[in-house]
Amino acid sequence: MIEIVQVVPQINYKVWVYFADGKITEYDMNPNLDKGIFKQLKDIDIFINRCCIMNDTLAWNVGENGEEDCIDIDPETLYSCPEVIDACA
Repeated sequence: MIEIVQVVPQINYKVWVYFADGKITEYDMNPNLDKGIFKQLKDIDIFINRCCIMNDTLAWNVGENGEEDCIDIDPETLYSCPEVIDACA
């Protein structure tokens, strides 16, 4: 099972994702920002301040109902993203 232990949003709409096995990847949200539900994340304050681990993966809490109102990304997708070298949170 893929376990995410930390997510660190960057101001360039990318997120560093830290895994329990020591791997660190960079997820790029830029290609999705003009699509459907992801449009909410174009607001940099929402992208940065609501980024979290929810439902055991990278997510953004975009509503009032907690886990029911979140945008989340499949952990396998995150694990297959390009690795980050020398990332410090």
